[in-house]
Amino acid sequence: MNRALQILSVACVLLFAGCQANKKAKNLAKWPKGVTYEIFVQSFADSDGDGKGDFNGMTEKLPYLEDLGVDAVWLMPIMASPSYHKYDVTDYEAVHPDYGTMDDFKRFVAEAHKRNIKVVIDFIINHSSNQHKWFLEAKKSKDNPYRGFYEWKTLKQIKEEGSMTKEAHADSGNIYQWYDSKEDGVDEYYYGYFGSQMPDINYDNKQVKQEIFRIGQFWLKDVGVDGFRLDAAKHIYDYAPEKSHKFWVEFKEAMQQVKPDVYLVGEVWADAQTVAPYLKGLPALFNFDMGNAIADACKNQKNNGLVANYKKINDFYKSVTPDFVDATFTTNHDQERIMSVLGNDTEKAKMAGALLMTLPGSPYVYYGEEIGMRGRKPDEFIREPILWDENKQQEATWIAPKYTTHETVKPANVQAKDKGSMLNHYKMLIHKRKESNALSMGNLEEIKLENSAVVAFYRAYQDQKQMVLHNLSDKAVTVPLDNSAYQKQYMSTKEGVKVNTGEVTLPAYTSVVLEK
Repeated sequence: MNRALQILSVACVLLFAGCQANKKAKNLAKWPKGVTYEIFVQSFADSDGDGKGDFNGMTEKLPYLEDLGVDAVWLMPIMASPSYHKYDVTDYEAVHPDYGTMDDFKRFVAEAHKRNIKVVIDFIINHSSNQHKWFLEAKKSKDNPYRGFYEWKTLKQIKEEGSMTKEAHADSGNIYQWYDSKEDGVDEYYYGYFGSQMPDINYDNKQVKQEIFRIGQFWLKDVGVDGFRLDAAKHIYDYAPEKSHKFWVEFKEAMQQVKPDVYLVGEVWADAQTVAPYLKGLPALFNFDMGNAIADACKNQKNNGLVANYKKINDFYKSVTPDFVDATFTTNHDQERIMSVLGNDTEKAKMAGALLMTLPGSPYVYYGEEIGMRGRKPDEFIREPILWDENKQQEATWIAPKYTTHETVKPANVQAKDKGSMLNHYKMLIHKRKESNALSMGNLEEIKLENSAVVAFYRAYQDQKQMVLHNLSDKAVTVPLDNSAYQKQYMSTKEGVKVNTGEVTLPAYTSVVLEK
């Protein structure tokens, strides 16, 4: 081989090795092992000036979501409904006209997919609206074909069972679950766990079960959504949980018939032992305990056993379902916003975001959380319009905001220009998470320290291992390193982090990720 060929051969080998190295370093995480952004459409982006957010407004904001780095969006209810929140559906195959047309929505889905952003929608099938055709028909007579779509009892039956009143439950707040149909001269009551306007669907009826399965397949196959967030998943059969577990397995199998990789995430607001059996039908479940623990740690500036407790629960879920997807979040549309929970303290809110994005799971960001939106109950005021710019362009006006106003929160376009803003903080965290296989997919190993103001752990995936340190306090701390090999800063939320042999100094409210 002549000299020129030798040089060319070596160059090709080096080029191939470089390509292989780049390929190896490429992020391997695929959704749902990614970040999802929750949207209340009505408050997101108003494209036509009617005061309400809509599908076209969301489509116009896809570049913003792409730049933020999210892998998917979860849309709160978009189907026809008489209420502002739309959790009482009147037509399961129609979108709400306030939001636009079905063609508008399909365009949004198509444009989101072009940007590799998945679309998940709320599917509210525990109950319908009391204005749904099924219920209006069911009320007419005991012989009506839709009668069996709901559960009915006489007042005498209810009293004999002692089920007229029950203790108010955390996720409904209702004491009464049986409601008078108010048909003249008829003694009949229907069951509605969440209120009289939301009668529960009777899944002992095979006809309604198959109809709901067909509707789910319609949204997946004909409309093109990627999955569902299943509201009130544990209430399918309120007093027979094992039947609920079985129902969700049947639901998953029916959805997989038209979309084998369908994503299903369930709302089961309960302890780990209660949640676990749902995993066979709902492989992704929201981690309410995690959100509470993050808020508590940030509020009190103290490590509350966050890592150990998380690992214990997560390992338990994985023992039930190895491919379990942990849907983590700080707060959502049913809870007071994390900024308000933390006393409108920007530093603590940034810390909450840093914890969320460095711990395991598939994180959810509630719309506006990334700009520090505020909100306290009642629900309308934790779902206020997001602020886009100083001129209030595309800003929804369906409600007069009480907590997130231009006096209390800087709009997104202003924050985009500020390196130290909440928006750029979240953007950096999301992108750094996506670029790290350890952070996006790695196992969790706690690092035990004597300083209770610091949360410390390793994240490891294959040959990548990173050390994560969070200083929850308002004072600088120096932390001894149990492994002095971790000297390189992969990510830090503030300047001033000092890494020395055997120790690292963190400024107040600072997070850092170290690697070898």
